[in-house]
Amino acid sequence: MMKKRERPKHVGDNHIEITIGDGATNVAAGKDIVQTISASHARVQVTESDLAEVRKLFAELKQRVEAEAPPDRRSSAVERVEKLEEAVTAEKPDLTTMEYVKKWFGKHLPQLAGAVTGVLINPIVGKVVEAAGELAAGESKRRLGQVQE
Repeated sequence: MMKKRERPKHVGDNHIEITIGDGATNVAAGKDIVQTISASHARVQVTESDLAEVRKLFAELKQRVEAEAPPDRRSSAVERVEKLEEAVTAEKPDLTTMEYVKKWFGKHLPQLAGAVTGVLINPIVGKVVEAAGELAAGESKRRLGQVQE
């Protein structure tokens, strides 16, 4: 049986009480706090197997687009899938193109927008983007991680 935690007694205005959930990092609370944070994360490495899986995802997406896009939009849609693959697999992923293609599908082919978003939020695609640097990974989550059409 767990005991109820006793609250500390207040001493002037110096009472500080915080609750921090699981997985919290870089947290500080109190008066006159000095915090030094050093990056200890190993750089993500993308293997040839990872790239092969990404290429497979895009091949499957392209097949689906070719099969399901209306004839008058098919070539434009396939072209955008190809641009999306280039943007994801570039040495430095092109987040602007990735965001543009996602929005294009949402506007012009909403029936395929979920498939495009599914590729973009796939963990292996996230790994490839993250390998370009944490800024790119964080920005891609912000810009591409949620469907907002």
